Amino acid sequence: MSQRRIIGGARRESTERVVLAEGETKIEGWTLNESRGGLRVVIEDEVFPGADYLVSVGELAARPATVVWVREEADGRIAGLAYTDVDGSVPSSVS
Repeated sequence: MSQRRIIGGARRESTERVVLAEGETKIEGWTLNESRGGLRVVIEDEVFPGADYLVSVGELAARPATVVWVREEADGRIAGLAYTDVDGSVPSSVS
């Protein structure tokens, strides 16, 4: 099992409404899956790796997260976000 999988925990499929908020900017989309360490979302608006957001999933309280990767699709984007309020949720860079 990879180190990334151990840190993030088991993924579970999810289709919850999600909002990524940064100041007055709000990006809405849907979750594809979630884990203890983060989530994968489908969104139409552009986001970039390294961007920080407060992420609300369904009716749960917002949590801080960082965009780790983005994949362009024909009708939007799929992005992976890592929660930053969980120890070890963002892998450290390898020297």
